[in-house]
Amino acid sequence: MQLKLTNIKKSFGEGSSHIEVLKDINLEVEKGEFVVLLGPSGSGKSTLLNIIGGIDNADSGKITIRDKSMSDMDEKALTSYRREHLGYIFQMYNLIPNLTVRENIEVGAYLSKNPLDIDEIIDTLGLKAHQNKIPNQLSGGQQQRCAIGRAIVKNPDILLCDEPTGALDYNTSKEILSLIEEVNQKYGNTVIMVTHNDAIKNMADFVVKLRDGVIRKSYRNETKQKASELDW
Repeated sequence: MQLKLTNIKKSFGEGSSHIEVLKDINLEVEKGEFVVLLGPSGSGKSTLLNIIGGIDNADSGKITIRDKSMSDMDEKALTSYRREHLGYIFQMYNLIPNLTVRENIEVGAYLSKNPLDIDEIIDTLGLKAHQNKIPNQLSGGQQQRCAIGRAIVKNPDILLCDEPTGALDYNTSKEILSLIEEVNQKYGNTVIMVTHNDAIKNMADFVVKLRDGVIRKSYRNETKQKASELDW
């Protein structure tokens, strides 16, 4: 088992402004699976992703990654674990503006004890002709490709994607989804993707539907669509 969440609860605010964002979440993810967390705004999916990634803490419950409990880690151990085992792709690219594409990807490599080959990553992502450009010389899709490269060069066990196509047009979104699909298949990273786009569930191995902080439905796809075949 790659990831196991047991009785995860999270709330924000106090008194009249108190709101339960996650209510007793239980979830198991196998190694190498492509998982989609699907739900409308306010369903708790991004909060859940942040808790899995150690960016936020649950109020109660337990998260186990590769048989290690995150609740047993002190801040130093948690930082080390995030650095070595988790990769993050966000809706906004968060690239370092004065570094080139190659240098931005190298930043990810420096954080890993076992990084992937940078030239191979750049080639896989179709960035060879752009590797010496800085972010403001790139399109949105190219910037997101660079952000994917920075995340996967670490060779993380789990790749966390928070609305990675949210700022992109239809065709570029499908290109980015195809790249994440290829990364999942080529390198065997577990992918957990948050989205409100219902069509993306069809390319997943495992679909988790959230609403009002509760898992309303979860299932594994018997037949998957390729990202290139998706339509919305």
